[in-house]
Amino acid sequence: MRNSFPIFGTDDETIYNPNELLSLFLDCTADGFAIVDMENRFLRINHKYTEIFGYTEEDLIGRTFYEFSNPDYVPGIIAQVKNGKAFTNMITQRYHKDGSMLDIAVSYSPFRNKHGKIIAIIAIYRDITKMVNMERELNRTRELYELITENTTDMIKVIDKNKVIVYASPSHEKVIGLKPEQIVGKSLSEFLTPDEDVILDKKLEEILESGEPQILRKKFTTCDQNTVYTEYNFSPIYNEKKEIESFVSVGRNITDRVKQDATIRNLDRLSITGQLAAGVAHEIRNPLTSLKGFSKLLQTCLDKEKQEDYLAIIMNELDRIDTIVNEFMSLAKPQAVKFVKGDMKSILDSTIKIIHPQALLHNVQIITNYQEKNLMLSCNPHQLKQVFLNFMKNAIESMPEGGKIHIDLQMKGSGKVQISISDEGTGIEADRLRYLGTPFYTTKEKGIGLGLTVSNKIIQEHNGTMKIISEEGKGTTVIVELDCLET
Repeated sequence: MRNSFPIFGTDDETIYNPNELLSLFLDCTADGFAIVDMENRFLRINHKYTEIFGYTEEDLIGRTFYEFSNPDYVPGIIAQVKNGKAFTNMITQRYHKDGSMLDIAVSYSPFRNKHGKIIAIIAIYRDITKMVNMERELNRTRELYELITENTTDMIKVIDKNKVIVYASPSHEKVIGLKPEQIVGKSLSEFLTPDEDVILDKKLEEILESGEPQILRKKFTTCDQNTVYTEYNFSPIYNEKKEIESFVSVGRNITDRVKQDATIRNLDRLSITGQLAAGVAHEIRNPLTSLKGFSKLLQTCLDKEKQEDYLAIIMNELDRIDTIVNEFMSLAKPQAVKFVKGDMKSILDSTIKIIHPQALLHNVQIITNYQEKNLMLSCNPHQLKQVFLNFMKNAIESMPEGGKIHIDLQMKGSGKVQISISDEGTGIEADRLRYLGTPFYTTKEKGIGLGLTVSNKIIQEHNGTMKIISEEGKGTTVIVELDCLET
């Protein structure tokens, strides 16, 4: 039998003897190799073993593995390998020469001679420290996320592109009384009204187009008949191809905030009512004077035709008082927050009726320009009246010597209706303009600083925008854009 021979064909003329071939094999492998004899002494290690553990051949050859740190179960495994049993891919922890801990996948197998007799043990080592650390970090992150989702009061959901809920946090039961298993697998549409579902579809489309998170608000009635207001932030989840494949929704119970907002709005509403009271009283006093005079005439007049004329005048004046009082009461009385189909022109006209006495007192003329007559939108008319009253009242107060307020109503592109309210007042300084809308910030001596804050909040809830343009000495224009329904 030849002791040396070519192994790689005629292209490689190098002749390798068995020992050289073994060295070549051991030095080229990606795993650490160690050969231990039947007396547990190291016979051979390769370069990769040194790279993994830091020990050189001078440190190991001729010494037993008992002289080095090993797990307690290793001697028992070695004994079984000597009896012919093999162990593969055992995950263990070993020490580097410098004392640091390593995660190692090790395999043991018997080394037999040509007669089948076991003459040594082969141990193959692979350093998996980085992979195990990554798995540990992943598990820690997963545990942390589970800890957060299981203990947070926020309601966390994951939905796919078809709006099917694939995950729901346990917090749903605390907030709305539904367990995760009652939610997962169902479509999110089942928990929404048709109008809310349409809004959600628009929000998800905007996320797919822009990648930006969107907010949706929802009113729930729990199993124990409590009303809960929630706010959901929908964000995209991307796959490895940077494509949006699902959405995560983080919902929060904002019932307390809604109640606080309602308190602030009522405070603002009462403030407006109080400030308009003098104008309304003046406006009612005029028809009351007429009523008083014609009532006395009726007592002395015997002419039936004149009596009918007097009664007609009295009825007209009573209708006028009734209109003024009803509009005033609709402003002063808190209304249920409910969105209905409303005509923008009617809302503005109704608002002007309320503010008209105040305008007369201050010698202010209100001029309207409605380019479109039927501009319908989904809204809460009472809230929008409060918004426009704030703007008109501010305009009147900015013109102490009188002037004109121009109200323009027109259709814009993309299904938007634009309302602009302009005055000829003193205007606002540029450095103060940026603070407008901040709670309790006001430019008036007797203002409470809530009007613009409340107005902006209401407009946002109507999915609209508000913009204020002002130049000192030239007046102010407030521009509001709202979604318009298709007519």
